[in-house]
Amino acid sequence: MKYLVLLGDGMADEPLAELGGKTPLEYAATPCMDRLARLGETGLVRTVPEGFPPGSDVANLSVFGYDPKEYYTGRSPLEAASMGVSLAPDDVAFRLNLVHLEIRDDQFFMGDFSAGHISTPEAAELIQTLQRDFGGGKFNFYPGVSYRHLMVWKGGRDDLRLTPPHDITHQEIAPHLPQGKGAQQLLLLMNSAMLLFSEHPINQKRLQAGKRPANAIWLWGQGRAPRLATFRDRFGISGAVISAVDLIKGIGVCAGLDVIEVPGATGYLDTNFTGKAEYALDALKSRDFIYLHVEAPDEASHEGSLEKKLKAIEDFDRLVVGRIMEGMEGFDEFRVAVLPDHPTPIRRMTHSEGPVPYILYGSSGEFTSPCPVAGYGERAAKGTGLYLEQGHLLLSRMVHGPQKNKEKTSCCKINVEVLHQQ
Repeated sequence: MKYLVLLGDGMADEPLAELGGKTPLEYAATPCMDRLARLGETGLVRTVPEGFPPGSDVANLSVFGYDPKEYYTGRSPLEAASMGVSLAPDDVAFRLNLVHLEIRDDQFFMGDFSAGHISTPEAAELIQTLQRDFGGGKFNFYPGVSYRHLMVWKGGRDDLRLTPPHDITHQEIAPHLPQGKGAQQLLLLMNSAMLLFSEHPINQKRLQAGKRPANAIWLWGQGRAPRLATFRDRFGISGAVISAVDLIKGIGVCAGLDVIEVPGATGYLDTNFTGKAEYALDALKSRDFIYLHVEAPDEASHEGSLEKKLKAIEDFDRLVVGRIMEGMEGFDEFRVAVLPDHPTPIRRMTHSEGPVPYILYGSSGEFTSPCPVAGYGERAAKGTGLYLEQGHLLLSRMVHGPQKNKEKTSCCKINVEVLHQQ
């Protein structure tokens, strides 16, 4: 048996007047996901437990099958694992964004949490400068992909109040600066980085090219190293993760999965959709499980671009889901889960914690919805009456299969059924 999770980050959304009351997922042309929803099981799953921030860290941990209440220690330790950075027990990892701050009326505003989606080579030079001038002691800096990087604070504090920069796009930053014990040290570091970057050659070149300079760093997502049981120990299967994002790759590393690097995987709208699908199909020849993650819909939502989000969803459907399902004809038995990790509403330009629509499809027809659906989307999923409150159980349901004697839910019923907890 082969297993795949195909995850379109942030695909779920809210109804929009400009789409005739439909969500982007409902409005976009998604024939491949629509077909899977009709032939398999679709419903709603809550990936972010109550009381947790609706981040990709918490949500993807759930989709990987780990209960955040038990395993979540913060976002950045997972990214550190992907980058091969070992954390000592007293180390605290932080996500470090290269950002662009704007000055209006003598106040700083979050102009762009990605510094204009700065390129990885440009960003690496800036991070190297940080390490040269401020690293080697209690703080150390590690380059990642585009605007996403890592800082490790030896003997640091993890009980600070920090805000994800994509939550405050175009907002004044003062109310969202670090607070709590150790905050002053982080503020000093952030201010020092601004001075260091102000005349940096990379930023001068970006300004000359009409691009936004990465004129500041933003620290968030702190935490200590987690301890996860491996997929082989939990399910007796081997597997791999495919993503451009260190967070997702880091969860895979902690879960004992291989990380497959795909050329041209950028974590943005220009990512190599087709390459990810092809590499996944090839990897399944020697592995049991693949977790394929695409960041593009989420990035479009953070930009507030409906046009880009629709295109990202349609590219995911055609180039990833469509190609995967075509290629799976070469395998005897398989099961596929398709879903977002969390909603990222266009109008909010950040994540929300509501449930997301999922699809479970089995090659033997083992997954079926109690009610027929016309396609895949938030309202169609809700209409089936299927609801999984504990999101980390979805993967177990895919691996172990549906409850054999599960009661059927009438199409006429409005009640929500809680799926069998495997």
